[in-house]
Amino acid sequence: MEALITQSPVAFGIFLFILFTSIYAFYANQMLLRKLMLHPFSIHRHRKYYTLITSGFIHADWNHLLFNSFTFFFFAFELERIIGHWQFAVVYFGGLLLSDITTISKYKNNTGYYSLGASGAISAVLFSYILFLPQTKIYLFFIPIGIPAYIFAVLYLSYCYVAAKKAQDHINHDAHFWGALAGVALTVLMMPKVVPHFFQQLLS
Repeated sequence: MEALITQSPVAFGIFLFILFTSIYAFYANQMLLRKLMLHPFSIHRHRKYYTLITSGFIHADWNHLLFNSFTFFFFAFELERIIGHWQFAVVYFGGLLLSDITTISKYKNNTGYYSLGASGAISAVLFSYILFLPQTKIYLFFIPIGIPAYIFAVLYLSYCYVAAKKAQDHINHDAHFWGALAGVALTVLMMPKVVPHFFQQLLS
């Protein structure tokens, strides 16, 4: 625990804040929850930009929270140790903000559309991590063998793209897709040498 705090203080703080605010929101009244959720119509018409941030710190239910928390725990702390504290903050919060741009554009005239969760930011963290360690094995609940991270990245982006086009469930696949790309773009902008490093790792 002490190592997590000293080596990855930004990730540790975000992790605790996500847990606290999400659990609190589970038991808060629905009116408060609606105020914190991303509502593209309100952003477009009433400039409620704060929901770009607040929506990333609440979750729909325990399964949603646990899935995001596990993903964050396994990749965020290590990523901060690799790239640094302020760089990690840029990836996380930049991913959180950029992942919702297409959602706002797509649903800006839909009064009934709401979105919440840290998935866009966590996708940014995951894909930033993959740039540094593309050969890392990623394990999914329903697959007993590890998938190399670079292969997982291709499968993940493909699935998110197709699922976003179909829009047959209540998951914001657009945020997952664009959050992942934002994580890659922000990391490359801050640390351009990660590109040759990525390909060296693939070929090693």
